[in-house]
Formats: sequence, structure tokens, C-alpha cells
Amino acid sequence: MGQPVVAGVDGSPSSLDAVETAAHEAELHGVGLRLVHAFGQSSPHVPPTGPPWSPTAAGVRELIDGTLAEAERRARHTAPRVEIARDVTLGEPSTVLEIASRAASLVVIGSHDRSVVGGLLLGSTAGHLAAHGHCPVLVVRGRRAPADPVLLAVDDAPASAGAVAFAFAEARLHGAVLVALHVCRPGSADAYDGPADPPFVTYDRNHLLDHAERVLDAALAGHRQRYPDVTVRHRPVVGRVRRTLIEASAGARFLVVGARGRGGFTGLLPGSVSQALLHHARCPVAVVRDRRE
Repeated sequence: MGQPVVAGVDGSPSSLDAVETAAHEAELHGVGLRLVHAFGQSSPHVPPTGPPWSPTAAGVRELIDGTLAEAERRARHTAPRVEIARDVTLGEPSTVLEIASRAASLVVIGSHDRSVVGGLLLGSTAGHLAAHGHCPVLVVRGRRAPADPVLLAVDDAPASAGAVAFAFAEARLHGAVLVALHVCRPGSADAYDGPADPPFVTYDRNHLLDHAERVLDAALAGHRQRYPDVTVRHRPVVGRVRRTLIEASAGARFLVVGARGRGGFTGLLPGSVSQALLHHARCPVAVVRDRRE
């Protein structure tokens, strides 16, 4: 059996949704599920006397047991045959889950509509894991539609190769169509085809779409042979990257994006776009870091 799927658990409805998704992923991959519950010093459940403390003190054990029991119940209902392990750790959730990601095939966490809920904060934990996780990270948010395609955001940066491979593998496991989308921005250098200075040239839409098709062909070529049973659809688009991806996510099972080292997303996805997707995508978002970093 390979490395387990890790689910971050904090007892919130969002994290329980993540547990169900993680259980389903573990079942598809034929691996175990590890439920990780972390207590940081900022947690409202940590005794006010501060460390040292034990999970057995001040009713904390009962709280932990109840939280994990409900998470395990949801996981077993989703995937009865998956082997489940529990792990309770003292530490900030983002750090604990980053460490857990070193021995995981996938980390799944929930997203919260508000900025501060429980221990797993979208702005801190999801963003931190997306930038520093050692395996793909799936942030569960928006609607989950089993019949919809896997949406892959493709760019021409080498760091997107891991995201492409992950998207193909997931599409095959889910029996889903893979929609590969590349967005060309009218203000980019690829918009111009002539000797004039770009500020004085009107962009050629057909030229941009041709460029997008070439990017998609180059990014997907090797994987098509490896996954001949996956139906792939190209979607070249001219427009604003953030708006296009958020709108496209409304019709996706989940959105897969690539990331490079030191916390940056690939060339297609600058920091503002990546944060917009984590906060506003209308489906779950899978972030796959370049393993060469």
C-alpha cells in the first residue's frame, strides 16, 4: 500500500466535508486515510494555563475524541473498506500538516468562508500548504459535482508538469473528462506579432488562440500516451486569468493548478490569482508543487 491520504480535522463542517473527500480519494488510490487533528497555542480549546499540558486535561480528551469520532464516522460511511488512523498533535495546524505531507500522497483540508474559524484557517493553513506542502494539496470548497470534468490550468512553465500528471491520474481514477485550459492575456508578449511596440499594437485574438493551442499540445503530449483512456478537451481562452479560472471552476469537479518553490504559483498563476482561487473558486482546488524544488 502506498502513502496515505491525510485529512486535516478541526470539527468544523468544512473539515468534515474534507474528510469525506479524503476518504473517497483514499479509496480510489487504494491507500489508507490518516485523520490529523492539531492543537496550536491559539486554539480556544487549549487550557489557559499554557504549556505544559496534556490532551487528557481540562476536558480536552473528550473534545478530541468527539471530533475525531465524528470524522471517522463520516469517513467510514464514505469509504467503508479504507483503513483509518488517527493522529493528534500539539502544534500549529499549518506546521503539523506540512510535516504530515512529507509522508502523504495527498493532503485534503476544508476551506472556511470566514477568515477565522477553528484551527484550520483558509488564509493560513491552506495558503501555507499550497506554498510549502510536500505532496499535492486539495482544498475542499464550493460545489462538488461528480459528473463534472477535472479542470486543469495549464501554463508553459516547467513547474506545471506535476499538475498535468496529477490531473491525468485523477481524471482516470474518477472516470472523468479532463478539460485543459490555457488563458492568454491580451496584454502579454504573446499577443503581438509584428515589429511595432506592443503599446501601439492591437492584439491578434487568433494569434493568441493559436499560441494557447501550442502550449496545450506541448504540455499534454507525453501524458496522452500514458493515459490513452482519458478523454481530453482543449480549452484555449483569451481573457483575464483570475476571472476566467474562477468562472470555469463553476463547471468543474475540481480545479488543478501547479506551483513552484518558495511559495510561488507557476507563471500563469501569480500570487493574487492563486489567493483568488483558494478563496473564490467554485469547486475544490488541488495545488501541485513542482517536486524538483
